[in-house]
Amino acid sequence: MQIGYKLATEQYGPQELIRQAIAAEAAGFDFVEMSDHYHPWLNEQGHSAFTWSVLGAIAAKTERIGLVTGVTCPSMRYHPAIVAQAAATMALISEGRFVLGVGSGERLNEHVTGRGWPAVSERHTMFREALEIIRLLWQGGYRSYEGTYLRLEDARVFDLPPEQPMIAVAASGAASSRIAAELGDALFATEEKPEIVRHYREAGGTGPGYAEVPVAFAGNESEGAQSALTYFRWALSGWKVMSELPNPVNFEAATAQVREEDIRERFACGNDPSRYLEVAKPFADAGFDRLVLMNAGPDPRAFLDFCDAELISRLRELKPAKS
Repeated sequence: MQIGYKLATEQYGPQELIRQAIAAEAAGFDFVEMSDHYHPWLNEQGHSAFTWSVLGAIAAKTERIGLVTGVTCPSMRYHPAIVAQAAATMALISEGRFVLGVGSGERLNEHVTGRGWPAVSERHTMFREALEIIRLLWQGGYRSYEGTYLRLEDARVFDLPPEQPMIAVAASGAASSRIAAELGDALFATEEKPEIVRHYREAGGTGPGYAEVPVAFAGNESEGAQSALTYFRWALSGWKVMSELPNPVNFEAATAQVREEDIRERFACGNDPSRYLEVAKPFADAGFDRLVLMNAGPDPRAFLDFCDAELISRLRELKPAKS
């Protein structure tokens, strides 16, 4: 079992994210996972630094900790040729510590280029084509590609790492799990649903499974729940909402009825390690073996100290279900 720390680009500015990554390495985390957004989920969060610039700085200022995008959409806001180049460069800068986490995107971030927001079946086809282009470019040489939605003309990534970065593909159902199995090296999810892992395994997927565990560290349960309610209530909206709404103001409206008790039910709030293990265990039981702590609490430094002293070693003892 590996334990990761979520760097929330929506919640903190770039310099603070770098400081948190350095502190996460010192605290003993195996990797940091970093969201790749153009907009925050809520206006209260107030940030959206360019993930790839921050990742490069983190790679230069750390030595051991793994780096994961959680997740990048390689088919709309970015052309897959750019993602292939960026990921190859990150793999070189980090000396093999980088994992490319990818997904089919959310309207919140991808609509900004003015291309519209396709139906989910079209997004999945575009996503599949994007992954095929990335794989093609990582083979080296000049490459071209003619897909239904995406094209590539005489492109070559000159700086390639000795080994291709692992690709972790986000999935929420059977269709996306099949894409993860066929074109990815690992699975990425935000829900503790065993069927996501089952679909992935049934489609032939053999790689590790990344999953985000919602927590809100604070001096007491109420303080943690209030912080999560203010800044992370979007996490309770569900994937069908999260992928479709265009702007933070829409998420504010969609989550206006979320209550503190709803947060307490979903998040581990406060500072009791047993509650954190209780919330994390269903993810391990579902078959995930890369657990990412997504902290919605008000003091990230205190949370990292808590993880170092009381939590990481206990989380490592969780056993993923055999598949």
